[in-house]
Amino acid sequence: MVASNCDCAGGGGADDGAHAGRRAVLGRAEDVRWAAGAVVAGLAVAHGFGNFYALTARPEAAVVRRVNLMRGRPAGQSGSVTTAPARIPLLFDWARLPDGIGHQAVAALIDALFALGPFGFQGPAPAHVPGHLTAMDGGRRTVRVIAPGYSCPSNDFLSRAVSGTRGDLLFIASASRSRSAGAIEEPAHWRAAGLRSEFGREAGVRVLEHADEQVALRNYPLHEPMSASVLAFHRTDGVDEHGRPRLVLQRHGSLPPERIRQTAERFGFGLALGPGAQQRLAKREYDGADAGGRPNGLSD
Repeated sequence: MVASNCDCAGGGGADDGAHAGRRAVLGRAEDVRWAAGAVVAGLAVAHGFGNFYALTARPEAAVVRRVNLMRGRPAGQSGSVTTAPARIPLLFDWARLPDGIGHQAVAALIDALFALGPFGFQGPAPAHVPGHLTAMDGGRRTVRVIAPGYSCPSNDFLSRAVSGTRGDLLFIASASRSRSAGAIEEPAHWRAAGLRSEFGREAGVRVLEHADEQVALRNYPLHEPMSASVLAFHRTDGVDEHGRPRLVLQRHGSLPPERIRQTAERFGFGLALGPGAQQRLAKREYDGADAGGRPNGLSD
């Protein structure tokens, strides 16, 4: 369930005194506690997430609206969610899987893909996920769960933050913003310098960096540093040539479709590319003259 003990003002609440003028990093216990406290207080935290950066905040509607507007997105845009690894199964309604799709096979596929790194799944939403964090697809109420993968040090931060909110989930968004109202958002940041340039002066945002960005990149050799690929299992797209039900890739992000297909086949699934996966998301490009990063294209 979602707790509602937040005033959602977004103007303060975190104890910043010990962190003034220095980097806060994943893996440093005091920094993780500070960042989790900022989320509990109603702020957003831009933090390392696999091999890139994401924005995480409380799941209340007022917070989601504020973060959407800060990012240049429509206030009412539905959000994605994240949580601690142990709570991921709580965020899907396993009784509403499509015919021919088994709970154990899907759960094993989720584990296998999160073992590789950052990834996202869209599945049937349980009743306790609020409406502003769900989306309708073909008459089905769905939730999109995005996590950094089981080996990412950000799981400590996420665990502390979600426990502090006394709920099961948090709101998550790309660490990027649109440059004009209604524009498609730019690619996610994967360098701290660009992240700080973009969000470091925002009153309602705190930054929790990768301790070593080169290590973060090396830890995920199969993934490009960009927003995660998203696989749907609330519906299927027929069967493949071997009679396997085809799950739908909703977004072609950091992990390539061929690797997703190979993994899905191990658990009895085929793969179909949805309309949003026909083209890969763009990777943010940086140069010395532009610390914020100049995109080489736009993401969805």
